[in-house]
Amino acid sequence: YKEEGYHTVSRSGHCAALLQSPGPHPGHQLLLFGGCDSAEPEVAGHWSHGKIKGAKIGMPKSLQTVPSLSTKEEPPVAPRLMEQLARLVSSGQGSRQGPRGLRHHSCSVVGPFAVLFGGETLTRARDTICNDLYIYDTRKSPSLWFHFPCADHGLKRVGHRTCLWNDQLYLVGGFGEDGRTASPQVCILDLFI
Repeated sequence: YKEEGYHTVSRSGHCAALLQSPGPHPGHQLLLFGGCDSAEPEVAGHWSHGKIKGAKIGMPKSLQTVPSLSTKEEPPVAPRLMEQLARLVSSGQGSRQGPRGLRHHSCSVVGPFAVLFGGETLTRARDTICNDLYIYDTRKSPSLWFHFPCADHGLKRVGHRTCLWNDQLYLVGGFGEDGRTASPQVCILDLFI
C-alpha cells in the first residue's frame, strides 16, 4: 500500500465535515478526517460566505429553492452542548497534531467543533478499537485538537455513528470492542469536565 500525496484518493473509513473557517477570510471548508495514515485533516474545498448552495435531491429543479448559507449570525443549534464542549476543551491541552491512522470513526459538527468518537486505529497492533473522544476546535487559527480518553470499554465502537439531536450527541450502532459483534445500544455521550 502506498499513500498518494493528495490523501483524498487514498482514504477509506474517513469522515467529512463542513465547518466555518476562521481567519481574515471567513467562509466554510470541507474537511476530511481519518481514513489514512495522516493525522492532519485535509481541506477538500473552501467557500466564502454565501457561496454554498443547498439542493433537495430527488426534486425537480423548479422546486429546489434551498437558500445559500447566509452571512448573518444564526442561533446555535445545540447551545448547551456547545457550552459543554467549550468548557471541556478549556480544561485540556490542545495540539496541532490530530489522531493518526484513525478510520471508521464517527464525526458530528457542533457549531465550531468537529467531535470525533471511537473508530479503529492503524497505529496499534492490539486493542485497535477505540473509545476516545477527539474534539477539533476551529474557533481560533490555527485550529487545535483535544484528546479525551474514555475509561468505559463498553463504549468502544467501530463503524458506528454519532447523531446530534435535542442538544445531545447519541452514539448509535456499530461493532463493539472485538470489532465483530454488532452493538444494538443507543447511548448518550455525556461530556463532563
